[in-house]
Amino acid sequence: MTQLNSAVALVPAAGRGERLGYGMPKALVPVRGVPLLVHAVRGLLDAGRVRHVVVAAPPDDVDAVSALVGGLPVDVVPGGADRTASVGAALRHAVAAFPDVRIVLVHDAARAFTPPEVVGRVVDAVAAGSEAVVPVLPVTDTVKRVDADGVVLDTPDRAALRVVQTPQGFAVDTLVRAHGSGVSATDDAGLVEKLGVPVATVAGHPSAMKVTTPHDLAVAEKVLVEGL
Repeated sequence: MTQLNSAVALVPAAGRGERLGYGMPKALVPVRGVPLLVHAVRGLLDAGRVRHVVVAAPPDDVDAVSALVGGLPVDVVPGGADRTASVGAALRHAVAAFPDVRIVLVHDAARAFTPPEVVGRVVDAVAAGSEAVVPVLPVTDTVKRVDADGVVLDTPDRAALRVVQTPQGFAVDTLVRAHGSGVSATDDAGLVEKLGVPVATVAGHPSAMKVTTPHDLAVAEKVLVEGL
C-alpha cells in the first residue's frame, strides 16, 4: 500500500442528533435524498487518500447503515455511549483489520461536504511526520470568556484562536495511546494534547461546516447544489 492512499478513516456516527428534529440519527438525515453519512464516506474515498472507512453506527442501526454503504470499502461496527467510545470501537476494529495501517483519520459524519483537498492536506502532514494534525479556520467573530452567571470575564485575542474541523489525522500508535489513557476530551486532538503530543494545523475550508441545526442543514443543501 502506497502512502498516497494508505489512511483508514474512522467515522463516529452513533449520535442521535435531536437538534435537527428528524427523529433519526443525525448521520442518517438526508441532504438532497442522500444521508449525511453517505456523503461523508464518499467524500473521504473520493479524495483518493483513504483505502477504507470504519463507521461506528448506533447499535440498533448497524444493519441499516451497512445497507446504505453497501458496495463501498466500508465496515460498520456498533458505536458507544458517546463520541469517544464510538471512535475507540472503530479504532480497535481498524487496527485489527488493517495491521499495517500507519495513518488514521477521524471524521465527523456531520461534516459531510469537506473538500478533498482538506483530506489530502491532513494525510500529507501526518505522512510527513506530524503525530497529530487538525484542519482549522481563523476565528472571525469577537469571542468573550464568561463566568457561570454569563458575566464577561475577558476578551481573548482572536488572532491566536482557531475553529477546528475534521478529518483529524493521527499516527495510529499515537491515537491508540490516547484512547487508552482514560482521559476525556471533546475531540480526538484533545485526547492527544493531554498526552503532551504537539498537534499541527493545516488549512480547513468553510464547506467543512458541521451540520447540527436545521439552519446548518439548509446551508449544507446550498453547498451541495452550488458547490460553494
